[in-house]
Amino acid sequence: MNPSVERQSPVELRIDFVSDVVCPWCAIGLESLLQALARVKDVVAAEIHVQPFELNPGIAAGGERVEEHLQRKYGMSDAQLQESQEAIRVRGAELGFVFDMQKRSHLYNTFDAHRLLHWAQGEGRQLALKRALLRAYFSEGKNISDHAQLIEVAVQAGLSGEAAAQVLASPLFGEEVREAVQFFQQAGIRSVPAIIINRKHLISGGQPVDVFEKALRQIAATI
Repeated sequence: MNPSVERQSPVELRIDFVSDVVCPWCAIGLESLLQALARVKDVVAAEIHVQPFELNPGIAAGGERVEEHLQRKYGMSDAQLQESQEAIRVRGAELGFVFDMQKRSHLYNTFDAHRLLHWAQGEGRQLALKRALLRAYFSEGKNISDHAQLIEVAVQAGLSGEAAAQVLASPLFGEEVREAVQFFQQAGIRSVPAIIINRKHLISGGQPVDVFEKALRQIAATI
């Protein structure tokens, strides 16, 4: 008789996904990571914590046009900008994520969105809200600094609109968001997405699914 083989339980990993809501590579990175986790579900059980990062904390009220901001920040020509935007659109499409560059016209302040995400963690809907915010901004062109639109997205993510409105109308979770942003900046995070596994393994950028899968399997094998 062959000896029985005991099936091992999946390794539990903590994943801190440091990102901003207006970062296209963060949308790509999150979808890619989630697809990789689906591939490795036999060996990895992940607990994802969405962490805040503000790319443009000082952006003016009402936002700033994407083209003007990117060309000023990176010195891109019109042709270079169009090429970059198309590359992002294609990467998103490969993952089933829609980037509508015609609707996404402005960059907005994301501080209140991060406050809402912090609150949503306690409600067990943080990841759902994060994905809903990314879709609302990149696919639908919504102003994710506008409280009414944030409340609408929160409801779509399965949260209470009334409770979301109360959070947004108050200073709740502002200090927590500032402290978290400062913590990751002091830890050396300068660009996002930054994916930190078990608080010691760093994967930077919107990597392909295969890259995330390989890294997850390698890390799980060492635990």
